[in-house]
Amino acid sequence: MSTIEKALAKQKKRNDSLDSNEIEAKEDAASSNISTKDNDINASVTASVKEQLNLDTQDLSERGFLIDTGSRKSIKDEFRQIKRKLLNNAFGAGSKMLTNGNLVMVSSSKPNEGKTFVSINLALSIALEQDKTVLLIDADVLRPSVNRELGLDSKPGLIEYLLGEKTDISEILYSTNINKLKLIPAGEPHHLSNELLASDKMASLAQELANRYPDRIVIFDCPPLIGVTETLVLANLMGQALVVVEESKTKLADIKQATESINENVAVGLVLNKATRSHQDMYGYYGYGYGYNAK
Repeated sequence: MSTIEKALAKQKKRNDSLDSNEIEAKEDAASSNISTKDNDINASVTASVKEQLNLDTQDLSERGFLIDTGSRKSIKDEFRQIKRKLLNNAFGAGSKMLTNGNLVMVSSSKPNEGKTFVSINLALSIALEQDKTVLLIDADVLRPSVNRELGLDSKPGLIEYLLGEKTDISEILYSTNINKLKLIPAGEPHHLSNELLASDKMASLAQELANRYPDRIVIFDCPPLIGVTETLVLANLMGQALVVVEESKTKLADIKQATESINENVAVGLVLNKATRSHQDMYGYYGYGYGYNAK
C-alpha cells in the first residue's frame, strides 16, 4: 500500500470514529429529551390528581346529618320524599317541561333559616342512589359555610374559577370519601363575590354543569333571595329551586317576595325547616314538611 493510500485509510478511520461519537451524542440527547418529557408528563399527571376530601362521617351523623348507617331514621325518610320529586323533575316525566332540571338551587328568604343544612342533607341523600351522582356547590360566596359544616379546611373553589385563577372545572371539583358525592367549595372571599355570581362566566359554568354529566344532580347552596339581587340571576339559570322556610319565624310576605321574581319556568318547592314536634321525637327540631308546585 502506498503512502497516499495509507493516509487515506487513516483519515477514513478517523471520520468513522467521529461519526460514531456524533451518533452516540445524538442518541444521548434524544434519550435525555425523552426522559425530560416523561418527567414533565408525570409531573402534570401528579398535579392533576387532587387530594380526596375526607369527611368525618361519625361527627356528621352526631350533628344530625344524613349519614347512611343502615338504620331507619325519620330524617332519611323526609329527605327521600324531597329528592324523589327533584329526581323526577330532573330525569323523569317532569324533565320534559324544565330546562336544566338537574340544576337545583337551595336558598331561603333571609339568613339563618337552615338552607345549608338542607343542601348538605339533600346531597347526602341523593348520594345514596344507585345510578346517580351529586355535586354540591357552595355558591353562598359572601357567607360560605358548606366546608365549615362538613369540617373541611378552605380550598380553592368557585371564586377562583370565576376570577380566572383556575381555568378548568376539574381544578376546583373535589371527590370525597362518600361515594358519588363531589364538592366545589366557595373559595376565598372576594370584594366582587356577588358580581361574579351574576357574570357571563357563571352562566357558562352552569350550562356546562347541566350538560357535562347528564346523570348528575348539581345542588347550589345559594345566598338568601332577599337582599342579594345576584341570587335571582343565579336562580334563573336553574331548573329547580328549593326555598327553605323556618317554622314560626319566616313571614309569608318574605316567602312571597323571595319567590315571586324567580323565572316562571323554574319549578319552585318549599321545605319547612325546624318544625316543632312532640318531645318524644328525637328529630323534632329538624322536622321537614314539603310542598312542591311548579309555577
